[in-house]
Amino acid sequence: MAEVDSRVDTDFLQAFADAWNHHDLDELMGFMADECVFELSVGPNHWGTRHEGRDQVRAGFAAVLKTFPDGRWDDASHFVAGDRGVSEWVFTATGQDGSAIEVNGCDLFTFSDGKIAVKNSFRKVKTAS
Repeated sequence: MAEVDSRVDTDFLQAFADAWNHHDLDELMGFMADECVFELSVGPNHWGTRHEGRDQVRAGFAAVLKTFPDGRWDDASHFVAGDRGVSEWVFTATGQDGSAIEVNGCDLFTFSDGKIAVKNSFRKVKTAS
């Protein structure tokens, strides 16, 4: 296991979750490493959609926030183990069709030099009952 970086802990991950709820791109990017990757839970590939590098990651974050302008990531819990971490949350938003969204999800993180190098997102897909 990689050496523990004391700059990355559960408070760090909660601050990152708070930045998502602030919908602040500059604040979000302050958590990201220079060489960063953002993988969404949806997309044409088995990994979803991948954004690589600060410009692409920023654009990916902006697209999520634009798609869900009222999106919230609440009830978060986190853990960090060496250079890896996990955040679990409940995502609520209004879909583009006006429907209410409420699903569980998580992010798997890889850290480098006190920043997020990889944010790999997953969320449940709710079906009609």
